[in-house]
Amino acid sequence: MIEANPLNDDFIVEPDLKTVLSTLIPKQLHLMFYTALLDSNASEHAARMVAMQTATDNADELLRELNLQFNKSRQQAITNELLDIVGGTVNN
Repeated sequence: MIEANPLNDDFIVEPDLKTVLSTLIPKQLHLMFYTALLDSNASEHAARMVAMQTATDNADELLRELNLQFNKSRQQAITNELLDIVGGTVNN
């Protein structure tokens, strides 16, 4: 078993420890609060970006489906016209 040597806790702090801590603790709390606000803002932007991407993907898929349906209908109309023309010439 390795034995741990105690740390030297006899530090010299200038200005005194109370002044340092009374200055650093509020700054640290302010920084933590500011970081939380930035994280919240970033997550909101990310959620909006994902929502917009999903809406774009859905619109593209809908456009592809409607295009296919339109082309099939157009092709069916052309085929019917050709069948009417060919059927009319055969009967005459």
